[in-house]
Amino acid sequence: MFSANGRYALMAIFAVAAGVCLFYDEHQMAAVAGLMFAFVLWSHFKSSSILMASKYFKNGNYERAYKLLKEVPNPDRLARNRRGYYEFMMGNISLKNGDYQAAEYHFQISSRFPLGTKNDKSFVLIHLANLALRKKDSARALAYAEKAKELAGTERTNEIISKIIKEANSLA
Repeated sequence: MFSANGRYALMAIFAVAAGVCLFYDEHQMAAVAGLMFAFVLWSHFKSSSILMASKYFKNGNYERAYKLLKEVPNPDRLARNRRGYYEFMMGNISLKNGDYQAAEYHFQISSRFPLGTKNDKSFVLIHLANLALRKKDSARALAYAEKAKELAGTERTNEIISKIIKEANSLA
């Protein structure tokens, strides 16, 4: 769980260690250092700084979370279980900043990837339903709300969904 600069430093250390080990004819140790370098490089592309960003996101430090999320070199290369969280956090940060189009884009992508629980997935759909209501698209809002209702696991989510359905029906 390192930032991008931390991973770059770690990769440099492993590369230098592998070079030193090769210089002293310690081929097995050089192979271990090379494998460690490869593992850090792989984790850089597959996991990146998502775990650190989620820690800051949960604590309400959205600016720091956004900074860490921007370190992701290519979100398409993230592992499936990380991509959903990346898009969910980016969607929420975009929503907080008032960029509703970007928020909808990120929530749409997030809905296609696995998240922690069904309740987490229902919140993605609730956000999408709210964004559809903002556009006064009651049909999409109802569709998202119905799908969220199937996944909802708490009383709070059910209350939110019923409010969305009530508002969407009043628009129609």
